[in-house]
Amino acid sequence: MVYKTLFSKEKKLTRRGLLTGACTCAAVALSARYALAQQEQSVPLENYQRAYFNAEEWTFVMAATARLIPSEGNGPGAIEARVPVFIDRQMALPWGRGEHWYREGPFERDAPRYTGYQAAPSPAEAYRLAIPRINRWCTEKYGDIFAGLPAEEQDEALVRIENDEVPIDEIRSGDFFAFLLQNTREGYLSDPMYGGNHDMAAWVYINFPGARASFAEWVEKDNIRYRLGPVSLSGERA
Repeated sequence: MVYKTLFSKEKKLTRRGLLTGACTCAAVALSARYALAQQEQSVPLENYQRAYFNAEEWTFVMAATARLIPSEGNGPGAIEARVPVFIDRQMALPWGRGEHWYREGPFERDAPRYTGYQAAPSPAEAYRLAIPRINRWCTEKYGDIFAGLPAEEQDEALVRIENDEVPIDEIRSGDFFAFLLQNTREGYLSDPMYGGNHDMAAWVYINFPGARASFAEWVEKDNIRYRLGPVSLSGERA
């Protein structure tokens, strides 16, 4: 319909028509992406079609993020916010693949943390390398894979992973934990279009306004509670 309006012989192409058609195309594309995102969000996490993680990795990420942001708190937990979906998608994108990282050696494994990540694997590769070895270590240490442990032992295991106590040849386990914690925070607080923060639940909990275009009417209102709910980049309102 848009192409017929813009390029049919009966009508002359104008700047107004071109801009109108472009806006219509953009609106259709955004609507389709929003509808797809809503469909994906309605799927139980157990049935979610993963972009990167295999079954073992997905089970671990589900269990680990649930301990980093538990469901038992006052606000939504990582599972309610669908943080694992965010992390899975990030692994399949340029960030997860490390496409914009400097990844040439030499790497100093024992360098202080402030020097940054000291290993060749990309974040996605780090997840793939670390998770089976963490599960093996948990089985040797506690008698089951990470996801099968009670909450107290999962918390203890996460502390030991953070402290570099789990042997992983290519990276320090603490570096993997840093990725996991960073990605969990990002998925919890990001715009829902990226897969996490389902229904903007985290934004509602912290009273964050989201992507509202203007706050001019609130500039001079000190110490007054902001009562409007958050808005996502797609225009959805909580």
